[in-house]
Amino acid sequence: MSQLPNKPDTSANKRPNVIVFFTDQQRWDAAGVHGNPLNLMPNFDRMATHGTHPAYAFTPAPVCGPARACMQTGTHITTNEVYHNGPVPRADLPRVANCFNDAGYKTGYIGKWHLAGANNGNGSGPVEEELRGGYQYWLGANGLEGVSDAYNCVMFDNDNKKVKLPGYRVDAQTDAAIRYIDNNQNDPFFLFLSYLEPHFQNHIDDYPPPTGYREHYNANNWVPPDLAALGGTTQQHIAGYWGMIKRLDEALGRLIDALKSLDMLDNTIILFTSDHGCHFKTRNGEYKRSCHDSSIRVPTAITGPGFNGGGRFENPFSLVDVAPTLLHACGIDIPKQMEGRSALKLIQEGANAANWPEEMFVQVCDDPSMIGRTVRTKRWKYSVTATDADARIKGRSSGYVETELYDLEFDPYELRNLVDQQCHEKVCNVMKDRMLKRMDALGEDTPSIAPAKRVPSGQRAVTDAEAWM
Repeated sequence: MSQLPNKPDTSANKRPNVIVFFTDQQRWDAAGVHGNPLNLMPNFDRMATHGTHPAYAFTPAPVCGPARACMQTGTHITTNEVYHNGPVPRADLPRVANCFNDAGYKTGYIGKWHLAGANNGNGSGPVEEELRGGYQYWLGANGLEGVSDAYNCVMFDNDNKKVKLPGYRVDAQTDAAIRYIDNNQNDPFFLFLSYLEPHFQNHIDDYPPPTGYREHYNANNWVPPDLAALGGTTQQHIAGYWGMIKRLDEALGRLIDALKSLDMLDNTIILFTSDHGCHFKTRNGEYKRSCHDSSIRVPTAITGPGFNGGGRFENPFSLVDVAPTLLHACGIDIPKQMEGRSALKLIQEGANAANWPEEMFVQVCDDPSMIGRTVRTKRWKYSVTATDADARIKGRSSGYVETELYDLEFDPYELRNLVDQQCHEKVCNVMKDRMLKRMDALGEDTPSIAPAKRVPSGQRAVTDAEAWM
């Protein structure tokens, strides 16, 4: 980086506005800065180029409800106890919206929530005020996919009255966000804009883009290498998926244009990220809930005061780090209960990263076929699966077994599992040690981790230095 970004002015009359542009089930490699050739996300790519780009951004839990709980509370799922879709985060934990409320901000939420429990029978109804995470303005639904459709955007307002907004769902939500911004020009605000796209529409198991977009990407259909190799539902769904992402990026551009026209862009922090990725049933029987980057890695970029000119951020960045980073950027104290870290000092000052973890830690607790833990460095991915039959209920296990090891330097799309190779036993032991330390730090009882059955490979053994990369 040639020049570090300026620190934001957090004085009373200059406090920055904050917008979180939050998508659902979006792969990191939909972005041009991650190699996608289809020009799906030029506005995001511009944010990443001119702002701060956490290039290695991950969800701590690859499923909707748990990921959102981590983001709203700044804690991991074994702390907030949202192990799977349905539970409500522990009441005694801080919420990011309440932190902004206490600092005098206006707070607003528009879109999918997924943290109000199974209300209205199927979790798709209105959200009672006490379950809205402290947001003052509300236009949302607990399960947006259950109460709306691509061209039938239905949500609920502060009084839990049903509101139908015109247009394609992405556009309808963006229109609502622009109205909110226009109505709050005189006070600092924190707006969380939560889209359903590019998540599949549940009742038809499809990825419905705007009219005409599917046809375009059927004709211009680049496929990521893991999907090309493994298949799944890729050919059925990828064109619609790309079309949904294209429209989301166009919405991001509209939002930025609105801020610019209102002379608010220079004093507004925008953070773009997603709750988890999508592997199109190539790793298990559905679209997420796996340890692979297709499931856990998400596109992330931040612009605005304190972040413009930050460049490529190489340290692992988790959704649990979002709330602390945004609070810090606005001069608001970070609650001690939050387990995430603010990346602001590293971004602004190029500070020593000695206290920043070298690895990403992911907890998967939502699917009986994959209750496990994952650690990922830039070079290695190591995963274990629970052997305890009650692990899904408890969110943790007393015992695990090694199930995956990938060398990401030579196999970035995780097509060759090395966990059973004798020549990689040293790597497994190093990564196991990293995993146990992270589990211990989060209060998990130290479990047993049984080694995979090793077989000779004929390859050279990994060196000590390589094992720690």
